[in-house]
Amino acid sequence: MTLHFSGSPIISAMDPNQPFAGVRVVEFGQFVSAPFCGQLLAEGGAEVIKVEPLTGDPARQLRQIVPGETRIFLSRNRGKRSLPLAIRQPGARAVIDRLIERADVALMNFRPGLAEQLGLDAPALTRRFKRLIVGSVTGFGTEGPEASFAAMDPVVQARTGLMAANGRLNEGRPTSGDPVVADYMCAMSLAFGVSAALLRRERTGVGGSVDVSLMQAAMTLANNQLIRSEDEDAPRHEKTLGDLAGMRRDGVRYADQSAMMTSARTAPMLMIYLRTYDTADAPIAIACGSHSLRRKFLTVLDIEDPLLDKPESEGHRDHYDQLKGNVEAIIRGKPASHWITRLNEAGIPVSPVKFPVELFDDPQAHANGMFHRLRHPEAGDFTVLSPPVALDGDGFRSREPTASFASETRTILHELDFTDAEIDEFVATKVTRERTV
Repeated sequence: MTLHFSGSPIISAMDPNQPFAGVRVVEFGQFVSAPFCGQLLAEGGAEVIKVEPLTGDPARQLRQIVPGETRIFLSRNRGKRSLPLAIRQPGARAVIDRLIERADVALMNFRPGLAEQLGLDAPALTRRFKRLIVGSVTGFGTEGPEASFAAMDPVVQARTGLMAANGRLNEGRPTSGDPVVADYMCAMSLAFGVSAALLRRERTGVGGSVDVSLMQAAMTLANNQLIRSEDEDAPRHEKTLGDLAGMRRDGVRYADQSAMMTSARTAPMLMIYLRTYDTADAPIAIACGSHSLRRKFLTVLDIEDPLLDKPESEGHRDHYDQLKGNVEAIIRGKPASHWITRLNEAGIPVSPVKFPVELFDDPQAHANGMFHRLRHPEAGDFTVLSPPVALDGDGFRSREPTASFASETRTILHELDFTDAEIDEFVATKVTRERTV
């Protein structure tokens, strides 16, 4: 079932099991945050028209399989229809207006200031279109001295402390690793915000604006590190900041600065009960987050921790250094399969440390439908992730690839009630483009 933008307010053949069926979305999005939010809405039944530059979303250029199609583009743009549009051209205004006046939701992650230049900022749009919901992504929020700064995921991870909290180093320097986690958290936050705004509109009849930022998304991921007692923690934090400033003045290397930082987790947790271990053949991760789990872990290993029943304190470092060595030696003595079986039998969270490539054939992932096989008409077959949310009645469904770039231009513009002559003029003046075969 495909929904189309048209002049008629009536949309037929909607599936009532899909929460966003009948919702029309126009997406001005590149890279991750707005596009993945658009994909989530499409998987819930929304019709999403993705407005792209005449050269296409930059993700179309990253390791192309066939011209204009990449793994990265497919990972967050399925189930949409694509319209190339030079949005800065004056001639594009008529197309933009028709898209938005027939939309329920507009998604955008423009660089700072561009939305205002184009008249596509939330205040301007919501004044004109009272039922419209505008979902906007910024790097650092809409206010403050850094609101105009450009941002991308690794920069935001560094800025928010998430990079340091994750603790990954490369040649002694902090690094974010490959997953753009702040981007995807931002997309999920935006999808939640849009859903909430749609629900509110059902009650009030009025749309509104949803603002999310990469900065807030990254800080949410570092949530456990970003809470403090003003009575107990603040004086200690003040001392830490003073020490840190001195280390930086003295040129102390980052790894030593990091080692000086306190953690939300206590020494027993970091050293013994919530960490990875080397076994005889492969690493495993264990998580004994409660006192009862820690007790079970010690029983499986047939060892004791005399301080287990005492209040946790950072003042027993020597004890935990010795216990750490004992536990590591015991676990190193047998293969991962032995410990996974024993710890699972005891009800202790445990897992082998897997590489992403191992997940494609993972029986647990497949048993729960976490992957979907799709066929691209030009680029071939792909295994992709299914929607991250399951709703009974197939409320969220894996969607097929967006049609080839610029292949639906004339169809979409016809649905917006432009004539062939007007479309020819748009193409001739490079407001849009059509695919040539």
